[in-house]
Amino acid sequence: MLNEWLFIGIIFVLAPIFPIAALLIPQIIAPRKPDPLKNQTYECGIETVGESWVQFKAQYYIFALIFLVFDVELVFLFPWAVAYHQLPLFAVIEGILFILVLVAGLVYAWRKGALEWI
Repeated sequence: MLNEWLFIGIIFVLAPIFPIAALLIPQIIAPRKPDPLKNQTYECGIETVGESWVQFKAQYYIFALIFLVFDVELVFLFPWAVAYHQLPLFAVIEGILFILVLVAGLVYAWRKGALEWI
């Protein structure tokens, strides 16, 4: 019994050390010779032309979030689909209700114009 609590105590002591070390070690070993050439913005080794800061439309982020939500919800449907023949009627109705909620969300996003890529 004592060994189990000792293990938990060691975890509580060591757990804060790792994130603190991850923050402090780069500060200690980082090079400290700033150079205008080093501080210049680049992409893929090519020098930038014009303004290096580009503002993206919020529409792209909304599109990505909608994709992520539906992608994650699809993962919840896989176990349901695999066990479809073993499920009682209540579980099948719950799955159909879940799919209907997803379709309603998709229709809502479509009508709001969130799926337009312009």
